[in-house]
Amino acid sequence: MKKFVTMWGNAISIADRRPENYAKDLTLRYPIHPVFDGDKIKITLDNFCGTEDVTVTEVFLAQNVKNGSREIRKETVVPVTFGGRTSVKLPAGEAVVSDEIPFPVTRGNDISVSMYFGDFTLMRSAVLITGPLSKGFYSVGNHASEEELPLDETRNTNWFYFLSNIEIRTDTANRAVICYGDSITSQAWPDYLTLRVEQNPENKTAVIRRAASGTRILRQYDNITYDSYGLKGSIRFPREALVSGADTIIIQQGINDIIHPVGVEVNPFRPWSDLPTAEELIEGYRMYIGKAREYGLKVYMGTLLPIWGWRTYEPFRDDLRNAVNNWMRTTSEIDGVIDFDAAVRDEKKPVAFADGFDSGDHLHPSEKAYQKMAMTVPDFIL
Repeated sequence: MKKFVTMWGNAISIADRRPENYAKDLTLRYPIHPVFDGDKIKITLDNFCGTEDVTVTEVFLAQNVKNGSREIRKETVVPVTFGGRTSVKLPAGEAVVSDEIPFPVTRGNDISVSMYFGDFTLMRSAVLITGPLSKGFYSVGNHASEEELPLDETRNTNWFYFLSNIEIRTDTANRAVICYGDSITSQAWPDYLTLRVEQNPENKTAVIRRAASGTRILRQYDNITYDSYGLKGSIRFPREALVSGADTIIIQQGINDIIHPVGVEVNPFRPWSDLPTAEELIEGYRMYIGKAREYGLKVYMGTLLPIWGWRTYEPFRDDLRNAVNNWMRTTSEIDGVIDFDAAVRDEKKPVAFADGFDSGDHLHPSEKAYQKMAMTVPDFIL
């Protein structure tokens, strides 16, 4: 017996608004790292944040020559169809799921999804992610089914456009764990968690990232200066937590609600009225918990990380962070807490990152710290 399980996923958020946000005659190729064997694939293309319909001219699956490469095995190229058609229109605000595509997948061996956009396309529905397993390529011209993207017409990208979900038909014992959050989760620790679970020859868990930089639980920016900071939690969470095969979600979000407000005299888009109380933030978490329970998910909270030295740091912000963390550590409303804060903070100065764990901006962890976060997730969750 087999079932479809999400083996890879992204949030769909809002690309930074620039004059060149329209593209034409463009190929995107995304290497995907599977942790399961399987025999069929469904992909979801999502224009949730788009304000115009988008037409994807053609999409292909293929096995990679090597992991992370822009080169695919030509003999494995398979077209992806949508209702039997190789081209698909993505209406503004909507997602489309492909047909079930027979395609052999072997755990540990990358596959690629390649898309071609022939006509002018509003490149708005996207998310920025980084990590050892998270990169893509774009090329000028139609190279979606070609073996190798031409070096002189290709660049790397960490922006993932439209591709939000990949499901694989696999063994019924396999399942997914969702990592939900903001820029800290859109960076490397979910990738390191994938690499960790992959080391287990009996692994049955896929790590699904649903994260978008700058996002807050309670607020969002409705202006072109900051709209790429994404959607608020009540809009994001019900879509992003609905993942086939998932039984668990890890939530690590809330720090942007605390650090963003500075007053309109400093920034007209960041009023003090946006600053929540601890109870208001906790009510936001309770909204997440309630929706996750509707979806049959176990809920684990990740504590908020140190912010000492960040450009808007003030003691009152740290007091708010600590109040939220204390609730996470003591509440009976969730299945457990993952104490990321304790794992990366300085023992002698707990308001700050430990030596080697600060990326340099005093908000985001270093690569070493992201690896530590991945190792902090308890085995029983995986």
